[in-house]
Amino acid sequence: MTKKKRHPAWSYFIAFFVLMSFVITSSMLLFLNYFAEASGVVFTRENLFAAALATFGNAVFLALICTGVDVLRRRIMVDRPVRAVVEAARRLMRGDFSARISPAASKGASDGFDEIINCFNTMASELSGVETLRSDFIANVSHELKTPLSVIQNYGRMLAAPSVTEEERLEYAGAISEQSRRLADLITNILKLNRLENQRIYPDAERYDLGEQLASCLLGFEDVWEGKGIEIAADIDDGVLVESDAELLSLVWNNLFSNAFKFTEPGGRVSVSLKAEGEDAVVKVADTGIGIPAEVGEHIFEKFYQGDTSHRTQGNGLGLALVKRVADIVGGEVSVESEVGRGSTFTVKIRIAADEKALGDT
Repeated sequence: MTKKKRHPAWSYFIAFFVLMSFVITSSMLLFLNYFAEASGVVFTRENLFAAALATFGNAVFLALICTGVDVLRRRIMVDRPVRAVVEAARRLMRGDFSARISPAASKGASDGFDEIINCFNTMASELSGVETLRSDFIANVSHELKTPLSVIQNYGRMLAAPSVTEEERLEYAGAISEQSRRLADLITNILKLNRLENQRIYPDAERYDLGEQLASCLLGFEDVWEGKGIEIAADIDDGVLVESDAELLSLVWNNLFSNAFKFTEPGGRVSVSLKAEGEDAVVKVADTGIGIPAEVGEHIFEKFYQGDTSHRTQGNGLGLALVKRVADIVGGEVSVESEVGRGSTFTVKIRIAADEKALGDT
């Protein structure tokens, strides 16, 4: 297949301006003809030829000047920013996510290059963030998977020893079971978070009593708080109705309760409250646990972020990321207030059902 020959760009300019010169010259001759008929002036053939030649020459001269100015304009205002965009795009294709384009030099230009450059820089910044998250995600997943797998492998090897006693066998089997559960929880949370972030889960709104759901989720941790001797304080208003996805919100409450009991020392206190405040149902889950440092609180809702970098406390850093993502999906808000050594309070706001709000206003 033969490639179609492309004409140089300047050939189109020459053809265009020669055509325009011809049109202008013809228009000038028509004008002189009408002028002669109206005024009675007689133009000789030599006069008309000289006028046409002068008009055509002037048109060509002006065309050349305009062409030169336009070529210079294109080199400065078009070719230069296009080359910058192309070069930055090539760097981005090679994996250099630090590629950025300086704003166009022409201020107030209406050619749209500044908008293109801003969009490109925003895209490069987002891609850089995604790449960083991807690298961190792989590193954290590898660590979180390796830890329970190593424990399972070690205890499995010890179980195979012929000298293991019945008591040791039960202990090792329990450890393997616990690490298997932790591994299953990690994989489940990864899948849930992936589905949430890719919008493969859509809210299935239904009207229900939020207080009943909170009480039900809290009772699911009864064995935990009784085992640790934790005092429970519940202040849940009756009849607070919301219209939201109950299954998604149960992820929020279960994760918040799990963290509260996990980080509260034996004999501590966990409190749950539900109040209707204006258009929102406000849920607060507070504990008297270890608290969260300020620098940790800024990242607490990020994937795999753990304030305890030693991993002494079991967890995979995905629970609060799930909480934040669910809150965003259902149109709610989540925040945290904490003080090291005194505990943390997580606040979730969910819009009250429309009918319930109307009843409250009356």
